[in-house]
Amino acid sequence: MDPVIIVGAGPVGLTLALALARQEVPSVVLDEGPGKDDQRPARTVVLREDTAALLARLTGVPIADAGLHWAGWRSMRRKQVMRRISFGAEETEEPTDTPPSGPGPEPFTESDIPLHVAQHVLTGALRTAIARERLVKVAVNSRLDSIEQEPAGVTAHTRGPAGTWWRGSYLIGCDGPRSTVRKLQDIRFPGRTAVERHAVAALRTELPWPGEALLHRMPPWRTSGPSAGEITARPLPDGVWRLDWLLPPGKDLVTPELLVTRVRETLAGWSGGTTPPYDLLDTGVHIVHHRLARRWRAGRVFLAGDAAHLLGALGTQGLDEGLRDADNLAWKLALAWHHGPHEALLDSYQTERRAAVSARLRAADQTLPLLRGGGGLRSYVPGSARGHEALLTDGHLGRGALGTPGAYAQSPLAPQHIEAEIAVETPPGAQVTDVRVTAEDGSFVRLRERLGRGALLVVLIAPGTGVWERKHWVSAGLMPRLAAAVAALPHPAELLVTESYPGAAAHTVLLIRPDGHLVTALSGVRPADLYSAAEATLGGSVRDRTDDTTGKADRAGRTGKTGESNASANTEAAASTR
Repeated sequence: MDPVIIVGAGPVGLTLALALARQEVPSVVLDEGPGKDDQRPARTVVLREDTAALLARLTGVPIADAGLHWAGWRSMRRKQVMRRISFGAEETEEPTDTPPSGPGPEPFTESDIPLHVAQHVLTGALRTAIARERLVKVAVNSRLDSIEQEPAGVTAHTRGPAGTWWRGSYLIGCDGPRSTVRKLQDIRFPGRTAVERHAVAALRTELPWPGEALLHRMPPWRTSGPSAGEITARPLPDGVWRLDWLLPPGKDLVTPELLVTRVRETLAGWSGGTTPPYDLLDTGVHIVHHRLARRWRAGRVFLAGDAAHLLGALGTQGLDEGLRDADNLAWKLALAWHHGPHEALLDSYQTERRAAVSARLRAADQTLPLLRGGGGLRSYVPGSARGHEALLTDGHLGRGALGTPGAYAQSPLAPQHIEAEIAVETPPGAQVTDVRVTAEDGSFVRLRERLGRGALLVVLIAPGTGVWERKHWVSAGLMPRLAAAVAALPHPAELLVTESYPGAAAHTVLLIRPDGHLVTALSGVRPADLYSAAEATLGGSVRDRTDDTTGKADRAGRTGKTGESNASANTEAAASTR
């Protein structure tokens, strides 16, 4: 079968290529650039723990070591610290004045601590991993100019020194906000332009709160004008900080002189009136747009990342959502590539991801007039300053309606009428908690390390199993019956065991998708319910077990030299010069 064509070699496109390769699917990445990225310290991304783990899993590089986990978060208004959150072994939130009415935000867990990393570092790690991967071919200086679809595949043409036609099974547009793929498929991209503008600087200096991110509203040294509003400081490794100044609406030019003035007065304001030494590394203007493509699928063509959506106001992170697009789509494409078209499963990509991003855009669009309008929240509720801080903190820290990643509770893949379903701390459709599990070979691994391999995961909660060697309990109690139920599922699945899972009683059985989203939690071993839930997760189609056995044999063969050569040959044969 022909490889998957990925248009665009940014973080989302490269992540998708590696995620497909991990599931033995070859791909061709069409890179319109020269194959390397400019080092721009002012272009950074903030990742949640699960997307950072995805990148670490695919690249083999601990992404956390390339960035910085914030030690804490503080928000200030004029001279007053409104809120301070300390991350660590025991995350605490410390309001510094009278707390708002009603319950406060939930305590932070390890998965909530943001990771801040320069985008060129992230892309560099992905490119290094791609260079080692046989199943991924990167075609540089290849600008797409046409797409042709037919029932059995898709053909793309690129401009360059020699016009090249590329043959693929599917084509994914990861080519950014001005996506050629989206335009060629005549997909509308409605939304709002320039909802926020920020002047940005990356600099090396010392600030009074090392390792802590800061949101400072209405700083006292800027007492008038719309530009008095908001400054964000976010730490990076090696004493580097990214500073963002919210700009007034309009297209006023941000000159180098103006930016240097902002840097000096801001650093002086935070350091007792004297500007500390600093090394200015990079500057820029960041303009935030909010847009959402009408369709994310057109036959064998899909959109992902900025080609499908743009968001980023109020501290939210668009790239984090783009990586979730890649993770969601990869296992579905892999199943279709290995076993043939699976329309309901492929359609679910648009349904799940578009709904998740749409909810965040809707929350931001509803909040923006309250925070950026002339009256702000003061016109609507008492204690408006506290309300401002809570909303903006949610956006920056990835929680609440503004920041929490979407769950797929209403997914068409969600099973219906599961009699033995019970509640655990993770709701159906949400990302599972990363716990230690015992693998089939008896080794102890993290649950997230088993994701992204194309297989479903079945996890039994069995207290005490971490104390004894696997051989002592693998044939005892529920295990033989559960192992038989897992072997009978309509898709390959890996059986794992853990001593505990948040909110789960002993003998609870979890069914987890390849992208780490919980399908269901069952009370005990219920083979019929487990099968029904797995069937729904695959789009409702059950395969003949003989076909599945053949698929297993094919997958096993691809891990040997002959299979590897065939997959590589598919990638190489995808291009022909006209």
